[in-house]
Amino acid sequence: MPLPFLTADRAFDTADEVALPYDDRDLWRRPYRPGPWRVGPAALLLLLASFVLFAAVIIAATDSLSAAAVVFGVAVVVIVCAVRLLRMGAWVSARGVRQVSFFSTRTVTWQQIVSVRTVQQPVRLLGLPRTVQGQALILVRQGRSAEATPPLLTSHNADFLARAEAFDRAADALAAWAAEHGRS
Repeated sequence: MPLPFLTADRAFDTADEVALPYDDRDLWRRPYRPGPWRVGPAALLLLLASFVLFAAVIIAATDSLSAAAVVFGVAVVVIVCAVRLLRMGAWVSARGVRQVSFFSTRTVTWQQIVSVRTVQQPVRLLGLPRTVQGQALILVRQGRSAEATPPLLTSHNADFLARAEAFDRAADALAAWAAEHGRS
């Protein structure tokens, strides 16, 4: 059985590949792999959900179905949280760039973006209130200053903590998407 997600990951591992290795540019894609600080907690949530689902089956077999339905609902909420955690990050397509956070999604078309640049600034460590000095990928939009928009990627978020090369590759890939689909 072919596993297309494995080939997409390998496209970003080699330096001689083109920056935009996809044929269908209309689909929303993440131009980098999720980091271990994002995959680990999601895997733990899915493990917890499996135990809760097992508990729901036991409750359904021994107790009332309404109590099992409540426990099953809790498991579904945990699974949805794990999937949403994995989907967080920057996504690109020919239409624009989409920043997915846990509770919201913000999309900016390529025509609204003036430039994409990497800057040194204080960034949040794993999204927590504590800030450290790091790099941030900033989208400069028409009519707005760079300080008005939150960074698209940071070197200390859950995808790039202790992975400086991965941050550089992701920033280069997003800059390549902006250069190809931006104002021409």
